[in-house]
This record gives sequence, structure tokens and C-alpha cells, in this order.
Amino acid sequence: MADTSVLTRAEAVERHRLLDVRTVHLDLDLTRGGEVFGSTTVIRFGCTAPGAGTYVDVKPSGLHRVVLNGRELDVAALRAGRFPLTGLAADNELTVEAEMAYSHTGEGMHRFTDPADGEDYVYTQSFLDDGPRVFASFDQPDLKARYTVSVTAPQRWTVVGNGVGRQVSPGRWEFAPTPAISSYLVAVVAGPLHSVRAEHDGIPLGLHCRRSLAAHLDADAAELLEITRQAFDHYHRIFRHRYAFDSYDQCFVPEFNAGAMENPGCVTLRDDFVFRSAVTDTEREERAMVVVHEMAHMWFGDLVTMKWWDDLWLNESFAEYMAYSVTAASTRFTGAWTGFAADRKTWGYDADQRPSTHPVAPATVEDTAQALQNFDGISYAKGAAALRQLVAWLGEEAFLAGVNDHFDAYAFGNATLDDLLRALAAAGGRDVHGWADRWLRTTGVDTLRVTDGRIEHTSADGVLRPHRLTAGHYRRTAGGGLELAERVPLDLPADRTAARPAGAELTLPNDTDLGFVKIRLDPGSWRTVRSSLGAVPEELARAVLWTAARDQVLDGELAPGEYLELVAAHLPGESSVHLVDAVLSFARGFVVDRAVPPAGRPAALAVLARVCRTLLRRTEGGPDRTGLRLVAVRGVIGAAADASQTAELREWLAAGTVPGGPVLDPALRWQSLLRLCVLGAAGEPEIAAELAADPSDTSEEGAARCRAALPDPAAKEAAWQALFHGDLSNYLAAATADGLWQPEQAELLDGLTVRYFEELGPAAGRRGPALARVLTRAGFPAFAATERTVRAAEAALGDPDLTAATRRGLVDQLDTLRRAVRARALAER
Repeated sequence: MADTSVLTRAEAVERHRLLDVRTVHLDLDLTRGGEVFGSTTVIRFGCTAPGAGTYVDVKPSGLHRVVLNGRELDVAALRAGRFPLTGLAADNELTVEAEMAYSHTGEGMHRFTDPADGEDYVYTQSFLDDGPRVFASFDQPDLKARYTVSVTAPQRWTVVGNGVGRQVSPGRWEFAPTPAISSYLVAVVAGPLHSVRAEHDGIPLGLHCRRSLAAHLDADAAELLEITRQAFDHYHRIFRHRYAFDSYDQCFVPEFNAGAMENPGCVTLRDDFVFRSAVTDTEREERAMVVVHEMAHMWFGDLVTMKWWDDLWLNESFAEYMAYSVTAASTRFTGAWTGFAADRKTWGYDADQRPSTHPVAPATVEDTAQALQNFDGISYAKGAAALRQLVAWLGEEAFLAGVNDHFDAYAFGNATLDDLLRALAAAGGRDVHGWADRWLRTTGVDTLRVTDGRIEHTSADGVLRPHRLTAGHYRRTAGGGLELAERVPLDLPADRTAARPAGAELTLPNDTDLGFVKIRLDPGSWRTVRSSLGAVPEELARAVLWTAARDQVLDGELAPGEYLELVAAHLPGESSVHLVDAVLSFARGFVVDRAVPPAGRPAALAVLARVCRTLLRRTEGGPDRTGLRLVAVRGVIGAAADASQTAELREWLAAGTVPGGPVLDPALRWQSLLRLCVLGAAGEPEIAAELAADPSDTSEEGAARCRAALPDPAAKEAAWQALFHGDLSNYLAAATADGLWQPEQAELLDGLTVRYFEELGPAAGRRGPALARVLTRAGFPAFAATERTVRAAEAALGDPDLTAATRRGLVDQLDTLRRAVRARALAER
């Protein structure tokens, strides 16, 4: 079983009361082979109660030596990742020498061998409580210290850390001491890295990746560096504190579980962001926002750090809000808020309506296991939306003044929600605490329903949150389109009037998407939407309408077939890649694959195929600057179902291109082959040939996905054994799970659906929380939207031994499953 030790809030409070951690010297030896590395930590710290005891966190494969104030301690005292320390002095020095195991699940020190060239790479992920897998520490956010790191590595390797590093002798690297930072932010990245170096405003900049991706990083380096410079300039304009660290390296690392991690001076990002295949402009925008998000953390999280994990939102909500705000204001991606409305925000809406919902700022988080579950759509998307409301209500000038005062007061220290609220209230002169009580301490999504010229404002929990937003009234033009007749500011719950001006046919509350609300239109407006959604002039307003339609499907108010009618009527003429991509994703992932009954699936797939082929025809012959044609090609491939369509995919693969473009790069080739495998039109010979042609980790994942997708009992069983009983990396596990469950193969998969709920708990418990998330997301049999599956999931939740990560994942999937069952029932009426 995985290590289940957790740190409780009460323990953290007591240890913080007792200790003053001053400096940490960390020495890592990465030359001991592929299984373990050496770790020596020297911690100097004070104790407010001499004679008292505490413990240090360390999770080694072998603990060799522990010395406290010159006194050798018995290494056998280690229990569940904690080593007891007794008889502390006022001033203490602790030395811990250990060997640590490399990870293959993205936790601790992850080690990866690149299939493209056999080169090895390592990087740390110390977050949230995985730092002790790398070095001994008092591992909680409010025990900050200055870290000095040294690393011994193979001589061919480059090593990157939190500070400026230099190679003092072959293979030996030393890094400048950091300012005071939390233990979860300590980072090391090492291997035969390819690096691009630059400088901006006195800050050394670096981009790093593995060597096999060198050409791809070089191709995008100018764009990445431009965004980095633009973001630094913006933050330096709005924050009084300059960037507080001595350099800024962005390391694109393999098999990374998150999008990125905000280690000061050494940001780690998943190397999927080093694009190896064609991408849409929205995917480039997403990458830009990740870059800007992590840079925001240099202030929100690194300069000023939450005291405990109940104030996680002080990190993530702020970084998320700043990512969209700064990206829209300072980069070429001026439509970033439309992407938020069309896609990212729905993550928050979904999370806030599940049984697992929690406040943006919970009153308490009892332990680190609970904290880990709060990295979700509430802490990110809803939190960002709430901050957008706060800025609209307080005013941006007052908001930034309060934030800067907060930085002044707590730089290099720790702070709480109350600390920030006091600064904002003083700067803005408004009842920010009252606002926070209603927005940050409660759960649930408000609904605005237009009825007879008035807005009915309701909430599931009875707490009416204040909303500052707009309502747009749209009228018909002479040419049959729609135009904005009037936009009215609203302060809810006080303003309830939505009287439609003469000639208007559509009243749309929240048409500029400032609010975090669900909307329901009056019957006349909804008729206009059904006939003319695509004619609404503003992209952002169309995003709000598509989200409203999505909400109605999930709430059982709009039949899946009616949603597909909207898609068929209005998506073929849509020019926004934000909207086409988001709508097709929901239409395929939820509506067609889950909510449509099996008998209706071929017709539903045919709808999506026709839409995508129309988009292909529209984009033929012209430059695809936004990626709209690429989205259409992906849709055509995913909707292939009959013999003529599979023959077409084979022709594309043989030619290496779609007629009229694009070229079939590795991503499109593997997607095409996957669809052929699902339909029984390709098999192991084609998989092996494709893998041989491109021996990369992308291809290994593609091959795993394709093999698991084959409509053959032996292939399914092999995938099952690898997924539930093997030791796959997270990425290979996710790829295998993606391939395993295919709606076309429902009969073949029936027995495995039952087995899933029997074997999930032990498998997830054995591998830890990162794999638990894979098994409860990609690994969940979401296509099986039946009451039997619901009952099996409910029974599985009765297991008292489920880990926190497994239980949370299962609860969330069960909620979506119930919605799919309800939608399917509506479709069958």
C-alpha cells in the first residue's frame, strides 16, 4: 500500500509554534544508478521551548544517518515518514543522510528514460507533501527557510534549480541560496537538457527541455520568451514588489502530472507544451496562460505564501485570475476571457454542483490528504470568477492597492485570508469581509431566470451572492442577423428588472460573462437562440449561450437531441475556435458518448461528422491561422463509423495528409489509427509499424491507447492487467485507460465495467493519489450510463478503505454518471 501518513492542521500549528527554521543545506547525489539517489540535508532551526520534541518528515528507501546537535540517533525510529526528535535545544542542527527512491508517478524525484534516444532525465515535484521523498524537511508551508542546494550529477548533465547555478567541477553544481521559501517549492531538474537562454529587465531567462524535443523548443522559443517578457512587464507595472528571485527558468519536463508548478526561479511545465504536432491558436493561448499563471505565483504563493492549505485559493484563484487578465491585456491572445467562458469556467460550474463541492476558502482543511482534493475547478475556475467579480465590485485600482499593501506586509512570509481581506477593505473602503462571507465561504451556483421582464435570482443554498454584471438586449437586423440594442448594468440582488426594449428578441443576462451564474432564458429568447444563436454578434455572448445550453443538458432540462440540433444548426458557420472546440468536445464527450442511448449513437455521430465536414469545406484553400480546420479534421477522424469513413482514414494515413491539408503529423496519425483500431479496421501490425516509425514517448502512449482499444477480449484483458496490476507510469496508465473504454464495444466491456468497481480501491491504494486520479478519471467506465453502473459505483463508495483521492474521484464521476443517466432517460421519452 502507498504511504498514507498525512499532516493534520493541529500538528502543523503546534510545530510552527515550536520551531523557527532558518537555513537548509541540501546535497543530492544523482550518480547512484536508476533506482535511488543520495540525499543529505542539514537543517538549522530554533526551538521556542528547549527540551521539547517534534519530528522531521522524511520518506527514504534507506535511512543511513540522523544526527541532532552532534548526537547520533537510531535510524530505526523512523515511522510512517516521520522521524522523532527529542531534547531540542534553543538552537539546533539536524543532519539526515538517506537514499531516496526515484518515482515513476510524478511524485518526489521523477525519473524518465526517453524512448527516442535512451537519455535519462530527473525532476522534483515536492508539492504538496512529496518533498520528503527527496529531502528531510519540516514539511509545511509556514516553516519557510533559506535553501542552499548542491547536486552531483553525471558529467554530461545540466542541472537547474531555484537559484542561479554554476558547475564548480565536472558534474558538481552549486546554487545560490534562495530567499525564505516553503519546502514544497524546492526544485531540481537535471539531465542532458537542451537550453535556450535570454535576459529581460536584468532577469536571466532560461527555457529547458529534453534533447529529443530541441527542434520543437527552438521553433517556439521566440513566442515563449515574448510572453514571458510581456508578463514580467505587466506584473512589474501593477505590483510594487519586483520579481524577488535571481533568475527565471522554465523547464518542460516529461510525464508531469499537473499543467505546471510554480517553483520560484525554476518553474516546471509538462512538456506537452513543447508542441510536436500542429495545434490550434487556442492551444497556444492555453500555453500562454499557463506561463502567465505560474509567473503570478512568484507573488501569490512564493513571495507571500498561505499559512495553511485552507487558503490554497490565495495561490490558485489569484494566479488563475491574473493569467486570464494579464494574457488578455498584454499578449496577442486578447480573447482569453472567451476561452475562460467557453471552456475553463465550466470546470468550476461542474465542480460547484457536485456533492464534493467546498467553499473557495474553506473554514478549515483538516489535513494534507483533504487539501490535495481541493485542487479542482472551485479553487481555480470558480475562484478566478469570484475574483473577477471582486474587481468589478471594488474597482481595479482599489483591488491592486490592497494587494500591494498585502505584499508589503507579508513579503517572504505567510498570510491568511483575513490578512488579505483587511488590506483590500482598507484600500477600497468597502465591506470586503461581508463580500467574502457570501462568495468565498459558501458553496453552489446561483441561477438567473428571466420571467416576464424580471430576473428571478435564486441559489441552491439560499445565500444570494452579489453580482455585478450586464444584461444584453438583442434585436433583429434588416439582413436577418442580430445586433445589440441595449446593454444594461445590473447589481444583483437589488436590480431585478430585465424589461426588453421595443423590437428586441433576445434578453441575455450576464452577456459579458462577468458573473459566476447559470442563466435560464424566457421562452421567446430561447426561440431566438434556437433559430439564431450563430447570429449573436459578440463571441463572448455566444459562449455564454452555449454554456447555458450545456447546463440545461447536464441538469436534465434539454434533451441530448435538442442540443445536437443546436450544434447542427449553428456550429458549421461558427468562426471562433474557442467555441467550436468547446462545443464539439462537450457534444462528443458527454452528449454522444454518454447521454445518447446506444440505438441513437450512429445518428448522433453522423451529426458531428456533417458539422466537421462543413467546417472542412469552409476552410478549404485558405490559410488556417486559427486552427479551425485542424479542429474539424480531428472531429472527422473521431466521428468515423462506417466502411467508407474507415477507408478514407486509411487513405489519409497512406498519403500522409488530409486532402487540402493539414499534413498528418504524429498526433493526427495516432488519432486516426486509434479510431481504426476501435472499429476493428486496424490491429497490431499497423500499431507496431507506426511505433517503429516514430520511437517516442508520444508513440508509446499512442500504441498503448490503440492496443487497449482493440475489440478483442485478449487485448482488453492485457490492458486491464497493465492498468490495475502493473506499474505503468501515469501517462501510460492514462493512455491505456483512454483506449480501454469505447462506447462501440459496450457488449465486450460489460464484464470489465463490473470488475472496475471491485478492483479500483486496491489498485489506487497500492499506487498512490496520482494514479488514483488517473483510475477515477480516464479509467472510469463513463460510457456505461446505466442504473446498474450507478448502483455499482454507490456500492464501491461503501468501502471504508478507499483513499481520499479515490473516494473524491469516484464521487465526482458518480455525479456526472447520474446526469448522463438522466439525460439518456430524457432522450428515450
